[in-house]
Amino acid sequence: MATAAIFSSLRRRRSPSLEAFLSPVDLTGLPLVQTLAAISTEIISSFSTTRFSFQRRNARSLIRKIEIFLVLFESLTESRWGSSSSSSSSSSSTALLCLKELYLLLYRSKILLDYCAHSSKLWLILQTQSISGYFHDLNQEISTLLDVFPVNDLALSDDVREQIELLQSQARRSKLYIDNNDESLRRTFYSFLERFENGEIPNLNSLRAFFVEKLGIQDSKSCGNEIEFLEEQIANHDGDVEPTGSVINGFVAITRYCRFLLFGFEEEWRIKNNNPNNKKKKSGGDGDGLFITVPKDFVCPISLDLMTDPVIISTGQTYDRTSIARWIEEGHCTCPKTGQMLVDSRIVPNRALKNLIVQWCSASGVSYESEFVTDSSTNEGFVSGLPTKAAVEANKATVSILIEYLADGSEAAQTVAAREIRLLAKTGKENREFIAEAGAIPHLRRLLESENAVAQENSVTAMLNLSIYEKNKSRIMEEEDCLEAIVSVLVSGLTVEAQENAAATLFSLSAVHEYKKRIAMAEKCVEALASLLRNGTPRGKKDAVTALYNLSTHPDNCGRMIEGGGVSSLVGALKNEGVAEEAAGALGLLVRQSVGAEAIGKEESAVTGLMGMMRCGTPRGKENAVAALLELCRRGGAAVAERVLRAPAIAGVLQTLLFTGTKRARRKAASLARVFQRRELAAMRSGGFGVAGDVNENRDGGNFTTDVSVPMSISISVPVL
Repeated sequence: MATAAIFSSLRRRRSPSLEAFLSPVDLTGLPLVQTLAAISTEIISSFSTTRFSFQRRNARSLIRKIEIFLVLFESLTESRWGSSSSSSSSSSSTALLCLKELYLLLYRSKILLDYCAHSSKLWLILQTQSISGYFHDLNQEISTLLDVFPVNDLALSDDVREQIELLQSQARRSKLYIDNNDESLRRTFYSFLERFENGEIPNLNSLRAFFVEKLGIQDSKSCGNEIEFLEEQIANHDGDVEPTGSVINGFVAITRYCRFLLFGFEEEWRIKNNNPNNKKKKSGGDGDGLFITVPKDFVCPISLDLMTDPVIISTGQTYDRTSIARWIEEGHCTCPKTGQMLVDSRIVPNRALKNLIVQWCSASGVSYESEFVTDSSTNEGFVSGLPTKAAVEANKATVSILIEYLADGSEAAQTVAAREIRLLAKTGKENREFIAEAGAIPHLRRLLESENAVAQENSVTAMLNLSIYEKNKSRIMEEEDCLEAIVSVLVSGLTVEAQENAAATLFSLSAVHEYKKRIAMAEKCVEALASLLRNGTPRGKKDAVTALYNLSTHPDNCGRMIEGGGVSSLVGALKNEGVAEEAAGALGLLVRQSVGAEAIGKEESAVTGLMGMMRCGTPRGKENAVAALLELCRRGGAAVAERVLRAPAIAGVLQTLLFTGTKRARRKAASLARVFQRRELAAMRSGGFGVAGDVNENRDGGNFTTDVSVPMSISISVPVL
């Protein structure tokens, strides 16, 4: 017997119109009967000749019932039922209620029949028992309705009355019917899953018999559609519906394996991947949109990024989990958006909003998961899709086929194989691990030099996805000329997305400290990242600034960052709200060295840019900016320190930051305030301006010993931290 959760799930995934759930309150009498007749006629004409692959008997039985109802509606229309008051008011009222209930039943029947006619074949097999239960529930409701339907009060002809009474009798006797053939196919599909679970690969003949002969899946495109539908079920999974997301994940892996085993790479794939229209790829991850505006309700008020795990705090506001958790850990006890005091620090998942974000991402072609989510991510929306052993084994079998095509296939076949490896490596550390172990990296490295734009883009993106797994970073870096090939794509890639993903790959690889210097020293690497930060798309700028930030954490890279234009581009990025926080952080790292402080001090807009961040940046951005300004005062020389001191409204900005900033920001602001106070005191003792003050005597230490003139008075109360 199908559960209510399953039925609501079916309705949700088919997205029926609102009419399916609301009775027609504005229709009565003859107009209602005519509407019912029109709906019945539409259902019969749409599905009476449809060849249902599954649920044949249940579907035909339901259509026959609707045909009998149509006879009833036509008879009532001919008799002009409801247009006069000849019948008693009580019987007329009962009949009206029954007809309105029939309106709902007909729409639900239409939805179910449409679902069975057009849904994924594999999904219909997996849901055989549930969908059979749905048909049975409709029969039960029809039986209940006919039990109270006032047939004898409607002045029907004997022929029509007999048909209705016969339908009533049949509905009473109806039982749950599960087609033996459908159930056999379901068990066969599960047997494939069990064999993969046990480490066995089903033979080619049995897979061909199941997919091609019994299901009628005749080509790669149809197989791909089946995979997409099953993946959609994982994204929309409720958790209490069978099969579970992890089991569906296993079926997806098996179907993907059969796709390449049975159909290989067909001509339509070659055409698709060699189409010149596909060579100008647009930016935005794996999506096709050039610039996509994210609905403001989906953006975290703290990070200003698309929320991947929205949660609600005690004030009722929603934030991304990582952002609000960091806010609370930093000691804040107020709501970032409203300023209200937090009653407690509990956060509750906002599942409704998360489902809306997932649906929007799917419709917009946007990857919901960040490409840099760590392997230990606990994103609740995808827990149900964690891979089983069967999925892992099936994916391994698929990868072995793909690597054969990568090694010896045609250019078109290599392009498609790289794309599939890219998609497989997008999720799951198990996939990333065995793809690399199977030897994919050398073949992908070779494709980085391809003159086929799509092949190059797929290859560099696959490399990016593989690099997320920690052990693969060393495999990529140790592959001969692989780093140089990635940098070459960054410098002169054939598509914008290829260049952006090359930058993202360098960011991922630079997470390992020992690789940072080697990456920075690669020819034209810093120059290309700086250029992308200045001239790239919003996503490209983000990839570039995060890569430059990582490279800046290595002390030996400071000179290379200056020489390659990295410092100049970072200073310019302070004006860009989307990347200013990371740019200020990178500058805060570089300014710790005298040569870095000197180079940043020479940039005319450095001080004003950092001051702007202190006024209007994110909490972390303000923290980075004040830390960079403090180091500039210590190490940048007298002229730079004076420029910082002369910055408009710096006293007010510091005062605000001392009381509203993060813990580290308050500490840095206090140190900077002490520097100003000591200089002001030195000026007062000398009886005027221009007397040196020693900036070494501060809590944070330092080695700045240059004299600075102080032409203004600053009075700031510094709290004890």
